[in-house]
Amino acid sequence: MKNLESLKITTVGDRELAMTRVFDAPRNLVFDAFTKPELVRRWLLGPDGWSMPVCEIDLKVGGAYRYVWRRDTDGTEMGMGGVYREIVPNQKLVTTEKFDQAWYPGEAVGTLVLTEQAGKTTITQTMLYQSREARDGIIKSGMETGVARSYDRLAEQLGERLAKQR
Repeated sequence: MKNLESLKITTVGDRELAMTRVFDAPRNLVFDAFTKPELVRRWLLGPDGWSMPVCEIDLKVGGAYRYVWRRDTDGTEMGMGGVYREIVPNQKLVTTEKFDQAWYPGEAVGTLVLTEQAGKTTITQTMLYQSREARDGIIKSGMETGVARSYDRLAEQLGERLAKQR
């Protein structure tokens, strides 16, 4: 699947970070990729060399999710989780986010919005942090490399799923 659009990251206000990318797939497939553990663990891996041995999703308002990533070379693990605050199937997810070993103080609130036009889905994922310093620290961490690689994997996975449907 071709890369329709590279990842765009922008700041919004004092405490938000917005990530946007277009995928050549209908939004119901994109929504599934964000909400079904068997699909999430195939693409949401960050840089190459990581796997996701734990991917738990209780997809309901008030339900929890938990991800644990493992670096394949040395077994280092990184975990995070949160709670679903709002779910609009195929359109929107609002979740909290907190890492086991904090990258930033407190928890963040993530909003994922999916919009579809002519069979292509734009995802806009906004993260609201507790402070400008927390947001700026995330930006300086180099996270865009891992997010971009994960989204590339998502594009590949969506292409495979579309090919099977044809």
